[in-house]
Amino acid sequence: MVQIPYKSLTLAEFLTLPETEPASEFINGEIIQKPMPKGKHSIIQGELVSVINAVLKPRKIARAFPELRCTFAEKSIVPDVSVFLWERIPRDRNGEVANIFTIAPDWIIEILSPEQSQTKVTKKILQCLKNGTQMGWLIDPEEQTIFVYLANQQPEVFDQVAAQLPVPSFASDLQLTVGQIFGWLLE
Repeated sequence: MVQIPYKSLTLAEFLTLPETEPASEFINGEIIQKPMPKGKHSIIQGELVSVINAVLKPRKIARAFPELRCTFAEKSIVPDVSVFLWERIPRDRNGEVANIFTIAPDWIIEILSPEQSQTKVTKKILQCLKNGTQMGWLIDPEEQTIFVYLANQQPEVFDQVAAQLPVPSFASDLQLTVGQIFGWLLE
């Protein structure tokens, strides 16, 4: 993550700035630019979005979004994967998916890049949990470990290949193991 030196800005001022590539986030008054995704990150992110949507989207349970800006509680974040319950997806007056999401995702998934601070990513997940997110995953491709966060509970660590990963209750039909997720890196 790259911190961009700016004078002190409000969230409203941040939201008027041009988008950056990769995306910048506004957390606790700081602008932090996310690192450019690399191979492992991109594979895991793409596969997760596809797998989650294949199970949940046809039945209109939920939808996964890659790199979606979510602005809430004086923060503006861009999780690697945001999953929203179908009925919580913001819509415009035409019934189409809105461009602006002003709520926390129901499930946040972050994939750690080598140059990212695990502490800052963990703080982002915890802040989402405080604002209604049901579950957060932090995937560390280098360590082949997945941390699972739930509100008011100790985080759980999953690093055994056969370990079944917990998912939010709305995604109970989604069955994923640690080995499946990191196996995508071999394909």
